[in-house]
Amino acid sequence: MSTLFLDRDGVINLRTPGEYVKTPNEFQPTEGLGEAMRLLTEKFGRIMVVTNQAGVGKGLMTALDLHAVHQKMYSVVEEAGGRIDRVYFCPHRTEARCSCRKPATGMAWLALDDFPDIDFEDAWMVGDSVSDMQFAQTLGIRSVLIRGKIEEVDVLSRMKIDYQFDSLLEFARWISC
Repeated sequence: MSTLFLDRDGVINLRTPGEYVKTPNEFQPTEGLGEAMRLLTEKFGRIMVVTNQAGVGKGLMTALDLHAVHQKMYSVVEEAGGRIDRVYFCPHRTEARCSCRKPATGMAWLALDDFPDIDFEDAWMVGDSVSDMQFAQTLGIRSVLIRGKIEEVDVLSRMKIDYQFDSLLEFARWISC
């Protein structure tokens, strides 16, 4: 069963550099998200969101605030005919050096505990950052970069990345052909 891991900020919702999406009202879907998630739901047996959310660790929002944001995300995706099986998030700051903050792979292992049918040999990671691509490489899964994070373009240009697209919708249309 193919599994898709998706980053959130910059892939599912618009990324606001230097800011955090702290409330449902601040959640702005990326263009074409509904169509993308409908297509991806038809293609993948499991769809997981894996997202670093240090705003919780910094005290800028609570885990309940984050849950409310994710409820809005679920609603937007489901209304379009798509699906997200589970959201995994790391609330820790970078300096915590925890095993769940990407590029560490702890969220993937939690997903495997919850869904033992996940096969990393048949999995994909779609993200917009260096840590997302490192997450994919460590797990040995296919990496898909959504271009746009200009502050990391130099490092990303030197990394081995399997596929690159301008949006989640572009990837979804490509993989659904």
